[in-house]
Amino acid sequence: MAGGAAPPGPELLAFARFRESSERPLPYGYGPRSLRELRQREFGRLAGTVYLDHAGATLFPQSQLTSFTNDLMENVYGNPHSQNISSKLTHETVEHVRYRILAHFHTSSEDYSVIFTAGSTAALKLVAEAFPWVSPGPECSGSRFCYLTDSHTSVVGMRKVTTAMNVTSIPVRPEDMRLAERRAAAASDPDCQLPHLFCYPAQSNFSGTRYPLSWIGEVKAGRMCPLFGFPTGLGALLVNNRVAPLLRKTYFGGGTAAAYLAGEDFYIPRSSVAERFEDGTISFLDVIALKHGFDALERLTGGMENIKQHTFTLAQYTYTALSALRYPDGAPVVRIYSDSEFSSPEEQGPIINFNVLDHSGNIIGYSQVDKMASLYNIHVRTGCFCNTGACQRHLGISDEMVKKHLQAGHVCGDDVDLIDGQPTGSVRISFGYMSTVEDAQAFLRFIIAMQLHQSDGQPLPQTMPAEAGAPSESEAQDAIPAIMDGCSSSPQEDAPIASGVCSDLPSTVGAADLHSPLPMTTGTQHTPLERAAGVLDGGLGPYVITNLYLYPIKSCAAFEVTTWPLGNQGLLYDRSWMVVNHNGVCLSQKQEPRLCLIQPFIDLQQKVMVLKAKGMEPIEVPLEEDGEQAQIYQSKVCADRVNTYNCGEKISSWLSRFFGRPCQLIKQSSKFQRSAKKQGKDQPAGTTASLSLVNEAQYLLINRSSVLELQQQLNASDENGKEELFPMKDLISRFRANIITNGTRAFEEEKWDEISIGSLRFQVSGPCHRCQMICIDQQTGQRNQNVFQKLSERRERKVNFGVYLMHMSLDLSSPRFLSVGSQTIWNLPQTCNCSKRS
Repeated sequence: MAGGAAPPGPELLAFARFRESSERPLPYGYGPRSLRELRQREFGRLAGTVYLDHAGATLFPQSQLTSFTNDLMENVYGNPHSQNISSKLTHETVEHVRYRILAHFHTSSEDYSVIFTAGSTAALKLVAEAFPWVSPGPECSGSRFCYLTDSHTSVVGMRKVTTAMNVTSIPVRPEDMRLAERRAAAASDPDCQLPHLFCYPAQSNFSGTRYPLSWIGEVKAGRMCPLFGFPTGLGALLVNNRVAPLLRKTYFGGGTAAAYLAGEDFYIPRSSVAERFEDGTISFLDVIALKHGFDALERLTGGMENIKQHTFTLAQYTYTALSALRYPDGAPVVRIYSDSEFSSPEEQGPIINFNVLDHSGNIIGYSQVDKMASLYNIHVRTGCFCNTGACQRHLGISDEMVKKHLQAGHVCGDDVDLIDGQPTGSVRISFGYMSTVEDAQAFLRFIIAMQLHQSDGQPLPQTMPAEAGAPSESEAQDAIPAIMDGCSSSPQEDAPIASGVCSDLPSTVGAADLHSPLPMTTGTQHTPLERAAGVLDGGLGPYVITNLYLYPIKSCAAFEVTTWPLGNQGLLYDRSWMVVNHNGVCLSQKQEPRLCLIQPFIDLQQKVMVLKAKGMEPIEVPLEEDGEQAQIYQSKVCADRVNTYNCGEKISSWLSRFFGRPCQLIKQSSKFQRSAKKQGKDQPAGTTASLSLVNEAQYLLINRSSVLELQQQLNASDENGKEELFPMKDLISRFRANIITNGTRAFEEEKWDEISIGSLRFQVSGPCHRCQMICIDQQTGQRNQNVFQKLSERRERKVNFGVYLMHMSLDLSSPRFLSVGSQTIWNLPQTCNCSKRS
């Protein structure tokens, strides 16, 4: 193991001791420059954040952005295809950047040309389409496209182009390359005179393994034939000038032609390689920004060699400490996927790929690790990283298993992390030039906190400060949920007028005319039903609804009622609004925990929603839009397109003042129907259920017994004998359910197939997969990781809690209501041997 070994157990390996124990010098930082000062000056936005996804996208320094902005403000850059002064400035600047790129790769324009593309994928596609492939014939076997299996999807996808040209594609395993390297056959195959193409990464984006650049020379010399022919530069699409004439191009765009005719098939390409292949106007401002990026990189670090040494030291330290973590019985805490022992930066890049194991050696799904990491504001990457070949090789996933996973519903990029107990992907961390030892240690402490905990029961140091603007403990006393105390403890849910709303309303009133002018109570009080049923402690009690909540604004506070009308999307006005940022992107408590501090109240009679928040004057919002004035915008919720309208400048200013950044309130248009993805049972043919701005289903139900079991786990974890940390009502609020039921055993609700509440029938459409939002105290906006941790442990790492419900044949020809106190009757699937309970 590289760099010495850390002691077993949860003790964190000291960085100084690690460096001292190393046999080789381990550089850290950039000479006399203070890395901490660099972070504060250039990356102040990282305060409280541990960013460990530099292999996915690294971060730009503040000075680069400032320099680039000043450049644009002080100079006029025109289209480089014109001949005026501003255009010539652009052309000359772009050419200068080409030289900088070539110098970065230790070459010059004499040997290579730089072709700018939309990205690496576009560059690879260009090579696949322009390469001079030779189809097989009587005299030769034709060209071959060979690629290392440890390659990005964009490389493997090139075989679709070659297949269309009847060119053979050959996947080559890393071990096959090493075997061919050892054999070093002296004979050269005649077919190596044909144009073949071999693609491999200089560094694996999966494991960080660095493959030898000497393979290029071996291939060129023919010592690795007949697998491959001659190479081409693929980094930023650097094309060797000697082979550039062989590249064939069919399409031609603006700027690539020396001359052409519109009415005749006549086209002469430009002589320059770059001009011939850069169709249209390149993104010249991005190219200019690249120049400032090179400047900043050299000014801040002194060059790539320093970056390589610095990031490797961090990776080696983290690898060493991570490898040494053990459970009390000596079992490892993680399984690392690597082809090296992190002994040299020439063989290993600053990437660590792993899965977390439980006490029994079972893998904990990467999605669960990602959710836990986000609670500590640690940013990692999970999945297969667009590198299925490496994922299969390291995780032992066969081709048949990949197909089986697809049939089970798993696709690239989703959060289906375990199938039949086997992983579909892993967790990856990667370091950048601005990464620090504090980042590495925060990550290691997170793994220890998640799996080993501290023996003294004390919380581990947090990696992020409290959210800005979150109230103090004394202020939190005022942040209480609104509870509507009903006029009757057992109203009928399907009565034309529910007594729980108000018994003095005329019997012909429509749902939109209802109101709830009922007194509010504090968070420590309980509804009459709760007191009568004796469910304050979460006991089984009768089979009834104990609480009803709606959430008018997505991610904002709950509005508790005793009786409420139904609409075709669920509880009337449940999640009809959402707060969006200046770009129109929906905000949730994941990004902005203070959303829970905004308390909405709905007055159905006055047809207004009133918003209240600490330190803010109450503000009213109309329940319905002005059909003639409302301008419809398209927004997105859970990948679905929805039509919305802006609720006005007044409420936007109110929200912006509260959050300290530009925000707007938008509402789903009443004329727009968002269709549910899942077809409901007994749903008429050709129709789909309608959704509001919810995530998945019309209703969310939780069982008090399930909450009680979690509460007992959480309170038992307080080893210092403190008072109850998680009151029942506070825990219930974290799960943001609409319907709270009583009378069944813990987690029995997950076995249900249907549930009836009076004459209303609902289909159970599946469990609710929980995210880190359940760790947010809905009264204060503060996070507590224990809730997710304990639920994860209880549910065997699948954090499900509560079930989704959908209407079954809902008839709204007359008003329908849900009410606290209504009896529930639920059915199990017909295949279940359990008895029906009611």
